Amino acid sequence: MSPPPLAVIVPAFNEARRLTENLLTLLQYLQTYRPAAELIVVDDGSTDGTARVAEEFFAQRPEVMARVVRFAQNRGKGHAVRAGLLAAQAPIALFSDADLSTPITELPKVVEPIESENYDIVLGSRALDRGLIGDRQPWRREQGGKVFNAIVRLTTQLPFSDTQCGFKAFRMESTRPIIKDGRINGFGFDVELLFLAQRAGLRMLEVPVRWNHHDGSKVHIVRDSLRMFSEVLSLRTRASRVAPRNNSAAEMSL
Repeated sequence: MSPPPLAVIVPAFNEARRLTENLLTLLQYLQTYRPAAELIVVDDGSTDGTARVAEEFFAQRPEVMARVVRFAQNRGKGHAVRAGLLAAQAPIALFSDADLSTPITELPKVVEPIESENYDIVLGSRALDRGLIGDRQPWRREQGGKVFNAIVRLTTQLPFSDTQCGFKAFRMESTRPIIKDGRINGFGFDVELLFLAQRAGLRMLEVPVRWNHHDGSKVHIVRDSLRMFSEVLSLRTRASRVAPRNNSAAEMSL
């Protein structure tokens, strides 16, 4: 059997309530856009039956290439995303937040630049065109995101306007080594992956995508913001100890 052309990774933590509807939305779109795509749900130690919901959904659709990667304990979104990406068999893999805050119909924006062989990573962005934002997140969260992005730019020299949007695509052949090198399990994992990719000389593109705020965010505005700041600062400190030897992603490790 030939590998799927595309994998869609859905990290999920206590998403049982809305998962069935959102998986159906994903599947309906993929059947039109990439019928042979692979769909992977990564259950990050949920306590509400998230894995069971996903398994039952897929069991009713045996014709779909889909599976659940299940962890007994909550390890963090970064760990879940990395596990899903590394489990993918497809040459291109995308991760999408389980709430579909970025509609899956935006998928071509991040996948097709990689299919054209121009980029290794394409990240969706809420900041490049805020006119594409429908329902906005609370003011404090939005301002906190801007402050975090400023700190990211200052400490890592990453040029992106929005590192945290949960909608990113990867060329697995070139990015698998840096995904394996990732250490951050919390919400700062996006910055770490992009930072490692930058040090490895990979080609990255930021594109504006539509986005809507949904209630039920797992991000605690104070606790997780402080943790993310700490993760980014530690990343910069570790990086200063190990200078990149060349532009090979396979040799980048902090």
